[in-house]
Amino acid sequence: MIDITAGLFLAAITDTGLKNLAAAIAIGLGALGPGLGIGILAGRAMEALGRNPEARDVILTNMVVGIAFAEAVAIYALVVAIIVKFV
Repeated sequence: MIDITAGLFLAAITDTGLKNLAAAIAIGLGALGPGLGIGILAGRAMEALGRNPEARDVILTNMVVGIAFAEAVAIYALVVAIIVKFV
């Protein structure tokens, strides 16, 4: 355990605290990428539908598959965060 003192402030850095911080960073950064990816993917799909409404079925199918893959990355980040926190 490392003690850091600064005036009247006393903080202790423990293994549990560092595990919680690592888990928070893992899920935070792990959800950032898929969130941006899903937003960009949906926006581009809407642009494509506006340009070519006849291709609706193909565009929506590809969009749903892409969103599923992006969401899988977020779920992997959640699993890593849970492992870091509890193991």
